Amino acid sequence: MEVIFGVIFHFIGGFASGSFYIPYKKVKGWAWESFWIVGGIFSWLIVPPVAAWLTIPHFMEIIKATNGGILGLTYFFGLLWGIGGLTYGLGVRYLGVSLGSTIMLGLCSVFGALVPAVYYQFSPQDGKDSIGLMASTEWGHYVLIGIITCVVGIIICGRAGTLKERDLSKEGAAANENKDYRFGMGLLVAIVSGVLSACFNFGQEAGKVMADNANHLWQVAHHTTDSFLFQNNVIYVVILWGGLTTNFIWCMILNARNKTFGDYSNKQTPLLKNYIFSALAGTTWFLQFFFYGMGASKLGNGASSWILHMAFIILVANIWGIVLKEWKGVSKKALTTLIIGIAVIILSVLLVGRGNYIHDQLNTPPKTAQIEVNK
Repeated sequence: MEVIFGVIFHFIGGFASGSFYIPYKKVKGWAWESFWIVGGIFSWLIVPPVAAWLTIPHFMEIIKATNGGILGLTYFFGLLWGIGGLTYGLGVRYLGVSLGSTIMLGLCSVFGALVPAVYYQFSPQDGKDSIGLMASTEWGHYVLIGIITCVVGIIICGRAGTLKERDLSKEGAAANENKDYRFGMGLLVAIVSGVLSACFNFGQEAGKVMADNANHLWQVAHHTTDSFLFQNNVIYVVILWGGLTTNFIWCMILNARNKTFGDYSNKQTPLLKNYIFSALAGTTWFLQFFFYGMGASKLGNGASSWILHMAFIILVANIWGIVLKEWKGVSKKALTTLIIGIAVIILSVLLVGRGNYIHDQLNTPPKTAQIEVNK
């Protein structure tokens, strides 16, 4: 059951992430940098501490009691991730929701899943899965094969993107629903975003002691050995401070360069609706990690949780791409290639889920032992 709930939570988080950009499409008359930072203030500054306050008593005391070096490293990875998140928005702008998300999240999933496992191979820690352990166990084989399968699915979806560009160039720009579509620039931005976005997972690993403290306090208060479902929310507060820093600086630079500071008070635009839709997008964006944290509390903050989360986002983003007619005017071959890529990614999710199930069975003590512990 732990695995099933973990997968469900990751799916909800993936749905939130794959859907968050949709409300931005309802914003009218604002430059990209304006609605991005308004949504970002909700994503990174307002909603995370509210979520932590609602779920973790005295979360600020946990942060204040944490070693400064750990806080600094967590914040630093947040800064790098912020660049990845910033370029994610640009990647979606240039490539569309489906293709942009597929490339960026695909790279992010691979780097985020494997780099920590490689690190723990050379710096072992209790409770952390190393790449060597994964390569020498049955459950690890499923996870690694799932990661490779996900990469194959991403490559297939990328192929669909090149076919789409070729078809649209034949049909003319009018056939393209995304007027900002620029494959070359978008691909470069997507690569940068995919690599740096993986730093969010590194930030979670760096700040794990805060989650452990929140988990310990909850277990003591509730006289249980069960894992605290919301323990990761305290880490997000610090990581997202870093994300806010990089995104705020860049958006202010763009506002100054493009002379778009007037967007925030321009009565010629539907101001109230723009703020509401931007806030909705930002809040929806944060929900991905709210539910990711719940899923990780069931499956662990490891490679399997990360790849499941990213695979679900890719699936949802591609479905939205079809719904929003981003593939309008393309050939049957391009659309078929996309569907095959999505199917392969679904297979990768099933493989990782199977690996998690085996891992869970190996690490679950007998029921009699659990009863004794709970006494």
